[in-house]
Amino acid sequence: MAGMSGRAQLMWDEAVTGYDFGPEHPMDPVRLALTRSLVGALGLDREVEVVAARPAGESTLRLVHREDYIDAVRAASADPRSADGSYGLGTVDDPAFAGMHEVSALIAGQSVGAAEAVWRGDALHAVNFAGGLHHAMPGAASGFCVYNDAALAIARLLELGAERVAYVDVDVHHGDGVQAAFWEDPRVLTVSLHEHPATLFPQTGWPEETGADCAEGSAVNVALPAGTGDAGWLRAFHAVVPEVLADFRPQVLVTQHGADTHFEDPLAHLAVSLDAQRAVQVACHELAHEYAGGRWVALGGGGYAVVEVVPRSWAHLVGVAAGRPVEPETVIPEGWRQEVYARTRQLGPMRMTDGRWPVSYASWEAGYDPADRLDQAVRAARRAVFPLRGLLA
Repeated sequence: MAGMSGRAQLMWDEAVTGYDFGPEHPMDPVRLALTRSLVGALGLDREVEVVAARPAGESTLRLVHREDYIDAVRAASADPRSADGSYGLGTVDDPAFAGMHEVSALIAGQSVGAAEAVWRGDALHAVNFAGGLHHAMPGAASGFCVYNDAALAIARLLELGAERVAYVDVDVHHGDGVQAAFWEDPRVLTVSLHEHPATLFPQTGWPEETGADCAEGSAVNVALPAGTGDAGWLRAFHAVVPEVLADFRPQVLVTQHGADTHFEDPLAHLAVSLDAQRAVQVACHELAHEYAGGRWVALGGGGYAVVEVVPRSWAHLVGVAAGRPVEPETVIPEGWRQEVYARTRQLGPMRMTDGRWPVSYASWEAGYDPADRLDQAVRAARRAVFPLRGLLA
């Protein structure tokens, strides 16, 4: 690896907003446009190098995805009416649309470009908030995701010579596609904190999912009870993630920051605030410096409160990566709020906080309550995977 640049990169190409499943679909691309404009309104784009990477090519896509699936995406992209549900294309979750292959490859290219920049030392941190499409499988679209940019970024790091890559996913949904891609690969540690699979798609991510026999302990799943709020979410994160990262010693940390853990998100049942999301972003930044030499690739993900939550959450992420965290009490510029109204006919938020800063939680080391549902979830995760890694559960 070359010498590190302290400057962060923001991966952005306006064309990523073409990832559009249609007007009735919850994955509204306005969330990406509003995030980018909020980053600009807050002056954060002056603190980063804004880079548009090339779309992922065929050979890169094949690091994770099967050739027949890529062919199917190309065909559905050229003629959306031909998509019949096979390969997960043309479904309610993943309707086909014209240009789907091209824009999905472009989003993947931004995450791959971020990984390359961090590995080669062109940047210490890199953010692609259009990425984090973690449900796509090697041979199928799933859960609003066509190409799995997170898995492709990790696969590219391995191709470049990385021997240990850690992936931490704090989206409300299980990071099933990334886990599946590296299920048999001990070079990749996947950690997912998500709402319990008994109550939410994709119904995977049970604590007992710990990796294949040849990679036992390389998958970590913390399945949180519905209704978990800030204190429980942060407690669970800090009870599991730092210890496994300290043990694994990754060369690069890749994180996924789906904003759909938020209490206003319409598709899930956690009750996390923007302020707690910011706290985990800060924690991931610190963990990257503590255990991965500072090398950090940060991705977006889910998030369907597209005005109130997503732009603020990911603008915070850019600020943290840039080394200029946005203070929670920051007043949002009026020009951005006017843009929100012009685009959506909704009133935009006033400040970069939900009013819960500073957030607090009880550390795991202080003890746990065996009758508490949150603590039961943490214990289940630790008991399932920690002994496999030689750690005390």
